[in-house]
Amino acid sequence: MKIFAPKETDPDETRAALDPLGAKKLTDLGITVVVEAGVGESSGHLDQKYSEAGAEVTQDRNAALADADVVIRVRKPPAAEVGKLKKGAIHISFLDPFNEPDLIDAFAKANATAISLEMVPRTTLAQKMDALSSQANLAGYASVILAASRMKTILPMMMTPAGTIAPAKFFIVGIGVAGLQAIATAKRLGARVTAFDVRPEALEQAESLGAKALRIDLGETKSEGGYAKEMTPEQIKIQIEAQAKVCAQSDVVITTAKVFGRKPPVLVKKPAIDQMQNGSLIIDLAAEGGGNVEGIVAGEEVTTKNGVTLIGLTNYEGLVPQNATQVYSANITNMIEHFLDEESKSFPIDLEDEILKGCVITYDGKIVNERFTS
Repeated sequence: MKIFAPKETDPDETRAALDPLGAKKLTDLGITVVVEAGVGESSGHLDQKYSEAGAEVTQDRNAALADADVVIRVRKPPAAEVGKLKKGAIHISFLDPFNEPDLIDAFAKANATAISLEMVPRTTLAQKMDALSSQANLAGYASVILAASRMKTILPMMMTPAGTIAPAKFFIVGIGVAGLQAIATAKRLGARVTAFDVRPEALEQAESLGAKALRIDLGETKSEGGYAKEMTPEQIKIQIEAQAKVCAQSDVVITTAKVFGRKPPVLVKKPAIDQMQNGSLIIDLAAEGGGNVEGIVAGEEVTTKNGVTLIGLTNYEGLVPQNATQVYSANITNMIEHFLDEESKSFPIDLEDEILKGCVITYDGKIVNERFTS
């Protein structure tokens, strides 16, 4: 089996699908590993390190794509490159499948197996392959560090001869993987943290990390598959009004409410932003999909008339690319090792397997995932 890791084509992407440690792990399993020259440059991994790990470094991207049995990357591929895959090749990356029907059709027409890492089931067995969670963890951390670097104040309470400096106030909206890490990081740096989520069990987790839980009676909000259930317009209205009061008192608001496969809900609206203090920050981790914040612009920063800065980066994980690459590479190599047929050194696709049934989108020239066949 030959695995190829090409350079990412998005100019804002700093991560790579494979680091030298991952390359060594795969070559030690008897797999041929090829990486495109410069694949790890943005994440601090030089070509020489891949060579030392046993990988082949190539300048010929097209030839490597056509020759690989498995292609691994971070982001979805350019549509033009799908047709360059050889028949039966496996492609593993984030694919954004609910919003990319043409790309999914292209994989089926190319007779390639498309594995979408967003669709890896959230089960104990699949945890080691859960790239969505590993990246969200780092995004939560990076959002707090970004805030700390942009604030006009310090985070911890400080006693000085001239008086006491009050701790910064953070408000975390959405207590999933990213939100929990944001809470933990802000608390470690000495901030006072309030957190909200529609799931009562998530509020309990926030409290275990030292945050104050904002409790809003929204009625039925049971989670589905580890994600928050989509709320009714009435529930959203109640939530927005309660959150606005906390936003007005906060130095930093971090929103993390992504809704997989759908546009994220707008949870912080203009009236709430208008009540915030000059110099305060809002960091929207859902900006790439449309955002949780009214007025957010994906990939940009916007400052309101009252001096609130709205930050809508599309790749918070990419602020810490070396570690983001490290854990993503581990997720990929864990998946390959888990499904590797030791005798043939191949990656057999068994659509009855619980994990593959969830994340394989196309196979043998057809769209096979039941969530995309109707």
